[in-house]
Amino acid sequence: MGAGKAFTLGLGGLIVALCVGSVILLRGHSPTAISVPDDHRPPASVAVAALGDIPITASGLGTVQPLNSVVVRTRVDGQLLRLAFTEGQLVRKGDLLAEIDPRPFQASLSEAKGKLAQDQASLDNAKANLARDTELAAKQFVSQQALDTQRSTVQQLQALVSQDQAIIANAEIQLSYTRITSPIDGLTGIRLVDPGNILHATDTNGIVNITQIQPITVISTLPEQQLAAVREALKAGPVRAIALSRTDAMRLDEGTLSLVDNQIDPTSGTIRLKSVFPNKDSALWPGQFVLLQVITSTANQATYVPSSALQRGPDGPFVYVLGSGDVAEPRPVKVGQIADNRAIIESGVSPGEKVVTSGQYRIAPGMAVSVTPSPAVADKGG
Repeated sequence: MGAGKAFTLGLGGLIVALCVGSVILLRGHSPTAISVPDDHRPPASVAVAALGDIPITASGLGTVQPLNSVVVRTRVDGQLLRLAFTEGQLVRKGDLLAEIDPRPFQASLSEAKGKLAQDQASLDNAKANLARDTELAAKQFVSQQALDTQRSTVQQLQALVSQDQAIIANAEIQLSYTRITSPIDGLTGIRLVDPGNILHATDTNGIVNITQIQPITVISTLPEQQLAAVREALKAGPVRAIALSRTDAMRLDEGTLSLVDNQIDPTSGTIRLKSVFPNKDSALWPGQFVLLQVITSTANQATYVPSSALQRGPDGPFVYVLGSGDVAEPRPVKVGQIADNRAIIESGVSPGEKVVTSGQYRIAPGMAVSVTPSPAVADKGG
């Protein structure tokens, strides 16, 4: 068909629709079916209203945060001999990350052990002298003052040995600090220092940052009006939380609402929530912005249609319902929750009725349409 002829037919169809609409407005009653040749019927995608259990959700924006985040630092001064990890590596608690030159600390430990041996020998000798003096004092060969002095010497040497043991324990701790291990399970970031550098316990940069991403948390906000529904859901048991991508609302992970913050932000009128996700596929990443849905209840056996079927008119929302002969009839509806591309219809449409989901701008009330099937409404309830 030529461009001119197609334009003429399209213009003719538009004029017919406008004329019919004018007649309807002038007569002030419901439209009757418009007779249009089959090849001139406007195309329209259609879906069937379905019945199912639909979760009622409270939605808000959230930020992904690691459950734990640690900057690994040295606790002793010394030269960094080597790094035992690669950047971006998943490490476990206790895994070796870095090693500081241990030789100065080994020397200090050996010195402390030598001092302990020396003092222990002196203590053993003092104890032997005290035992002899005790026997002699019983026979009046040693004065009580000499006996008391010898007993004091033993006690002083015992204290010195205890001090040596404490110094050895501290030296062993300092030596253990030369092997730096991971304090948590997590993912290493970009290294902050290279081998060969002299590190100090007072350094602020650290060696590497480790973040725990399995599990992971999302901190989100909700309007304070939804606080009551969330708290009631928490009283009933664990509350499901779903993390969606902000761009295409793709489901990233499902977890559990952990807690509701203890105060409402008076400047924004919002409440903060914390949810925990297993994040087994690492779909959630620290710092990521997501859309968070908290399931507060379930609408049992609710009628729902694709949200694209909803239209806005001067009297409120309506949908085009197809009757006999695929004639489109505008039907006012009462709409409940709209989420996951589904709209709950509280009244106006019954399960099994066909509704138009696209092409509504080509349709006039009472006009027969050419049906283009659209995918059935997926039941994501439960």
